[in-house]
Amino acid sequence: MSTIIPFKAVRPTPDKVGLVSCRNYDDYSSAELAAWLSFNPYSFLHVIHPAYVHSQKITLDKRFKGVAHKYQDFKDEGVFMTDTDAAFFLYEIQSKSQTFTGIVAGTSIEDYKNNVIKKHEDTLQYRVEYFKDYLHQTGFNTEPVLITYPDSDTLTNWIAQKKKEAPIYNYSTTNKEKHQVWKISAPEEIQWLTAQFEQIPELYIADGHHRSASAELLYDEDHDLGSKNLNYFMSFLIAESNVKIYEYNRIIRDLNGHSRDAFLEALSEYFIIKDKEQELWKPQSKFEFGMYLDGHFYALFYKQDGTPPSILANLDAQILYDRVLRPLLGIEDLRNDERIEYIPGKQSILTIKELVDEGEFEVGFMLYPSDISEIKALADNDLIMPPKSTYIEPKFRSGLMVYELF
Repeated sequence: MSTIIPFKAVRPTPDKVGLVSCRNYDDYSSAELAAWLSFNPYSFLHVIHPAYVHSQKITLDKRFKGVAHKYQDFKDEGVFMTDTDAAFFLYEIQSKSQTFTGIVAGTSIEDYKNNVIKKHEDTLQYRVEYFKDYLHQTGFNTEPVLITYPDSDTLTNWIAQKKKEAPIYNYSTTNKEKHQVWKISAPEEIQWLTAQFEQIPELYIADGHHRSASAELLYDEDHDLGSKNLNYFMSFLIAESNVKIYEYNRIIRDLNGHSRDAFLEALSEYFIIKDKEQELWKPQSKFEFGMYLDGHFYALFYKQDGTPPSILANLDAQILYDRVLRPLLGIEDLRNDERIEYIPGKQSILTIKELVDEGEFEVGFMLYPSDISEIKALADNDLIMPPKSTYIEPKFRSGLMVYELF
């Protein structure tokens, strides 16, 4: 049984929502960030990165307090309003090629602890601690955890009907996306939607493992303060067929002492190698890998020995690590080794070609994206994906809704 709750959101006034909401802070280059902060006084970037010019000269404690103060300024100035009634929200993102629609709600810390909400990625403790301290000092969260639920005709039909009503937000962004939000506050609708999720035995985290782990740690440390909001964390719940999973491709700075020919010879033990020369080739199915080396694209087809592999060993990212990155290139720590970097699969493979051709990197690997069934199988068996295995959409806009913790 999955538990969701409505919450009293703090959110932008309708006339300013398009100016306030922004992409995740890490998505902006330094130049973009400076430009947005210079010309848009309503951008939520002012809240999450106050005193931008001096950001490298202040302590984390002062930075977190600055976030809290700037957030309060936005409330005092009427940029944000606070709902008087608890509600769920239906949120739709339309891009040129994809439409994502999901439900914004509070999800249960108890469900997370009891593995009703399942995980497939490991977390770094320092990042969990960092975000926990951020939540504690700022008192709010505006980045929901992306959670999938099994496809349901009942929920799909309800969503379709709800979208016929007038939204509370309807705006477009500079990256050519359209965003619409519907508020669900009628008691009978809240009761019905809550009951629908009570029939769902398990939910799966798609993106946001560090955020959910930080919410759990904050609950463990601060629940005696008496805030019921700490018992839940804000989530964006979406049907599993509606998520888009991209791969993370890998680029490596050197061949760990191998010559090109010796490296290709070593690869041939586990892969059938086809030289695609200048063809921009990328994998077409599982157990296929693309490689760019010394001005050539290569197709690598994994030689399966007929032995049924384990769930984790069957994962393309794990195969690349077990057969290439660790034994041949000497990369043990996928998170911290400075010789490896990651490129989201939604970027063109020309990005990999350009980086290798420029000489900073020597080889690039392209993977075939995982699917939701692989993610669920790993989570069901308490297994963890290798770092940077998936880049998952949709991405929620920061500042669109705020979940206050205290």
